Amino acid sequence: MERSRFFQFIRYHADDMVSFSQFKDMFRLQREAKKVKKELRKILVEAEAQGVKVVVSAEMEVVSIEIAPDVPHEKIASLLTDALNRALKKAQIVSSEKMQGVMGEMGFPTDKGMRGMAQ
Repeated sequence: MERSRFFQFIRYHADDMVSFSQFKDMFRLQREAKKVKKELRKILVEAEAQGVKVVVSAEMEVVSIEIAPDVPHEKIASLLTDALNRALKKAQIVSSEKMQGVMGEMGFPTDKGMRGMAQ
């Protein structure tokens, strides 16, 4: 009797369960994501706004900020904001492209693939 209940449970919940293949894919994706995250730390992107230079990693961390001595004090905040925003946008693009490459290699749909499906 116990055995038949077990099989009923399995049949009833079969759609809810993750297959071994899906589990393996999720594990591989997690491992690849960690590897990409490590690589993103090494990729540096910079932006400059009239004497204010910002360098960020592709992991969205500020690496350095340089302000030229001739930058007017009252303009530093706006120039820094501009340079940071541009550097972070560039880093976001690099990061996204890197992740799409990994997803594509693993056979998952990427942004390009999803657009192609809609056509």
